[in-house]
Amino acid sequence: MRSGCAPSACNSADGPLLPWVARAIGLATIGHFLWEAAQLPLYTLWRTGTRREIAFALIHCTGGDILITTVTLAAATALARVFGWRAFGWRMVFTAIALGAAYTVFSEWLNVEIRRSWSYAASMPVVPFLGTGLTPLLQWLIVPGLALAVIGYRYRRARRLMHRGGPT
Repeated sequence: MRSGCAPSACNSADGPLLPWVARAIGLATIGHFLWEAAQLPLYTLWRTGTRREIAFALIHCTGGDILITTVTLAAATALARVFGWRAFGWRMVFTAIALGAAYTVFSEWLNVEIRRSWSYAASMPVVPFLGTGLTPLLQWLIVPGLALAVIGYRYRRARRLMHRGGPT
C-alpha cells in the first residue's frame, strides 16, 4: 500500500466501511431525486408528457442515478483499497465524481443524440463542445460531492472518537 493511508482506514480494521458507503449512497439518492425533480422543466417531457410519464421518468432517472452512484462509489472504494488511499479522502471522492461525470456525458450524448430517448427543452443550458446539458453534469459534480463530503466528515469524526475511546 502507498503511504497516506493507514491500513485501518483502507481495509476497515476499525470497523466496516460498507455501512458508510451505504450512507453516502442513501444521502446521494435523496439529492438525486430532488435534483431530478428540479431539472425536469429543462426537458421536453415536462411540456409534452402526461403526469404519469413525468412521474415514471422521475423514478426511472433517480433509479439510474442510484445505480450509477453505487457503481462509481464501489469502483472508487476498490481503488482506494488497492492504492492505499484514505477512505473518503480527496482521491476517492474525486474518482467517484469523475467516473459519474464521465458516464453522464456519455449517457446524455447516447440518449439525446443517438437514441433520442429524451430531449432538452430550449431552456436547458448546454456545455459547449460536449453538447451535454449543464444541469445533468452539475448534478454529478454537486450531489455526490456533497454526499461524500458529509459522510466523509462523519466517518473521520467517528474514527477519531473511536480512537480516543468515545465521546466524553
